[in-house]
Amino acid sequence: MTIGGTGARRLGTLRNVTDTTDQLEAIRAGYAFTGPAMQLGAAVSAGGQACPEAPVHLPLSVMNRHGLVAGATGTGKTKTLQLMAEQLSAGGVPVFLADIKGDLSGLAAPGVDNDTIQARAQDVGQHWQATGFPVEFFSLGGQGTGAPIRATITSFGPQLLAKVLNLNETQTSSLGLVFHYADQRGLALLDVKDLRSVVQYLASAEGKADLKELGGLSAATAGVILRQLIAFSDQGADAFFGEPEFDTSDLLRVVTDGEQAGWGVISCLELSAVQDRPKLFSTFLMWLLADLFHDLPEVGDIDKPKLVFFLDEAHLLFNGASTAFLESIEQTVRLIRSKGVGVFFVTQTPKDVPANVLAQLGNRVQHALRAFTPEDAKALKATVSTFPKSGYDLEELLTQLGTGEAVVTVLSERGAPTPVAWTRMRAPQSLMAPIEASAMQAAVDGSPLNGRYAEAIDRESAYEILAARVQGAGQEGRVQEVQEGSPAPEPAREPKRPPARQKEEPGMVQQVVGSTAFRSMMRSAGTVIGREITRSIFGTARRR
Repeated sequence: MTIGGTGARRLGTLRNVTDTTDQLEAIRAGYAFTGPAMQLGAAVSAGGQACPEAPVHLPLSVMNRHGLVAGATGTGKTKTLQLMAEQLSAGGVPVFLADIKGDLSGLAAPGVDNDTIQARAQDVGQHWQATGFPVEFFSLGGQGTGAPIRATITSFGPQLLAKVLNLNETQTSSLGLVFHYADQRGLALLDVKDLRSVVQYLASAEGKADLKELGGLSAATAGVILRQLIAFSDQGADAFFGEPEFDTSDLLRVVTDGEQAGWGVISCLELSAVQDRPKLFSTFLMWLLADLFHDLPEVGDIDKPKLVFFLDEAHLLFNGASTAFLESIEQTVRLIRSKGVGVFFVTQTPKDVPANVLAQLGNRVQHALRAFTPEDAKALKATVSTFPKSGYDLEELLTQLGTGEAVVTVLSERGAPTPVAWTRMRAPQSLMAPIEASAMQAAVDGSPLNGRYAEAIDRESAYEILAARVQGAGQEGRVQEVQEGSPAPEPAREPKRPPARQKEEPGMVQQVVGSTAFRSMMRSAGTVIGREITRSIFGTARRR
């Protein structure tokens, strides 16, 4: 990993940067905080020299005001994530990050000292010490090295699934009706075959009456959804959905014993095995975030966040997204702050993030941008316009930043933007390369979470229930019961359901809340008994 030079190669090249003692003094004063803060690096003078007497910090107390780490490929974004994750962990803050290229597993091992590292550390005033951090490795559905993360289809919800399936807004609305039908009929949608079976049933002669009752779902649209689900399964997506479903509270852990007691655990989701399916993994990241939003209590402003969530390749979330999906992202980002979670979007330019989401991101680390094409030049101008006024000519500076340098502005402890600072970033103290595959596998094998999530479970759910209704003895009677809203004979785990028109009556709700099926399936919309039972912003549901 190239950390970058001292910046002397650019002496005199940044003609329009105000090189005054006053500017450095403003940075020194603007980034001096009283509470716990991480050091990003040191301010750089117009002559290209780092000034360790003007350190650039980011207060932990404002990290739940979210942020953006941006820059062209190869400018140092990944190492910025690494140094931020290290300091958050040491400060007792759990971290979640996605490792798309397999570069971040080195967080678990001490770094290797060399002349380049020492030169950077001395340049920015950093006391560098090789350190490995507590890391828990995860993988999507066991595709890769790590404890498997799975979601049930019910929990994933119609909006996120529609995004993965490339459905248009009409089809997305229709998929929502399918989920509504399954919710009302007590059909647990645990994996892809469960959802396929429900759609197949509704499109069949046996389900014709139910399809008509749903109203907004046409047979043609049901056919489109079914074809997309079949193609989705053919791509190997079945591995990502099912049980045991991941409990996002496992992202909030801190070390309880040993030399690193009190350090936050870094949850590293290894995505190199599924990097050819970016829409799938980016949407899964949003599911994790939406689930955290649903379940965490309100905490308001706190000294340090409960979790910092780095959402890499963020532009993949927004490309081709429906209006409703974008509004849900905006609402999640705006509201999850009060639950103590900070979200940092990682992408190439601020232009990749919708304006309403970008407006929620109070902390900015902008690495170098390229201006090789007219489109690049347009993105550069748009980026400059999002920064506070400063003594820098940002259009010039952003194209000349070295690797491991960035333009930074964050929120102060009182919520005001800090002065824009050309910053040379500090060096990560963990290994700036992947760890050995054997060491990574050993870490996974020794994790109690791997024992909890490794083996997939395929219990009785919608697929088996509908198959029994259609194919079993007395088929016509059971189909008629489904059409009238009465439950067919089901395993004891399934809730006893009255006719659909009585779904809001308290007696039914009490039965559902008390049932084992409730804990393993879904929350019924809009009902409150003790706590709110609901699908959240994205239509997601959780088993608690």
